Amino acid sequence: MFDVRDDQTIVREIKLTVGLMKPGFDFSHLDAAFHDVKRLFLGQYEGYRKCNTQYHDFGHTLMVLLAMTRLMHGAYLQEIKFTDKEINLGLISSLMHDTGYIQSVDDCEGTGAKYTLTHITRSIEFVQNYYSRDPYFAADMHNFHDILRCTGLNTAIADLPFESERIILLGKMLGTADLLGQMADRLYLEKLILLFGEFKEGGVAGYESEMELFRKTVHFFQWIRTRFENEFGNVERYMVDHFKNRWNINSNIYEESIEVNFRYLKFILKSNQKNIRSALRRKVFSFH
Repeated sequence: MFDVRDDQTIVREIKLTVGLMKPGFDFSHLDAAFHDVKRLFLGQYEGYRKCNTQYHDFGHTLMVLLAMTRLMHGAYLQEIKFTDKEINLGLISSLMHDTGYIQSVDDCEGTGAKYTLTHITRSIEFVQNYYSRDPYFAADMHNFHDILRCTGLNTAIADLPFESERIILLGKMLGTADLLGQMADRLYLEKLILLFGEFKEGGVAGYESEMELFRKTVHFFQWIRTRFENEFGNVERYMVDHFKNRWNINSNIYEESIEVNFRYLKFILKSNQKNIRSALRRKVFSFH
């Protein structure tokens, strides 16, 4: 449909999609945040180093932002009407959800992957510092906190003190978009090698080798479907409404792409490849 490798193309699609919900929407808050977050990942934002996590990079952030926008549009088509402020909260939370992986300039040990287990708290702190003097979001620090917490794989949605049903919905959407943006990626399986490197540096237990991560990803696929249903209320269903309205496609393209990745993962594992990298169809990335 369009080239997802070009960030300006993605931004145009996001703005077009938001315009379908809110003609004349004021994008000034998103534009400013996008400009600064891109600079942050590029190492051009004062006080911070360049992003050096290859799995959780700016490309991943854009995929989550795009998926989040599509979910909100699909919900709109089902008569769920977000306010302009709520749309901004959803978009900017998506844009900043992984800022916690970025190291400060005086943090020169290792990479941002060492913050794997704490990056959500760090992302929340970045957002709150970024908007500490912004009157538009002055009353929304708790909303950013609750929405961003939903990206945690062990977060229980019922334990968060959301201020409204629509903020709960935004949190469920971001948690869903974060997973869809990764797992539907055509290069998801190849990128698991990068994720293993991040897990190793970040001290994530239970993954002693690349092969073990691949094997456990089979169960992760199955577990995620349960999480979509039980924690996130199946908000991914709104993708069907979006694709039907925007592209005249009566299906959830994300779910179809995830299923392709899942089937090929099972094929790889059944083939008993000694070297998992040799079984991948496309170029394997290196982790550093």
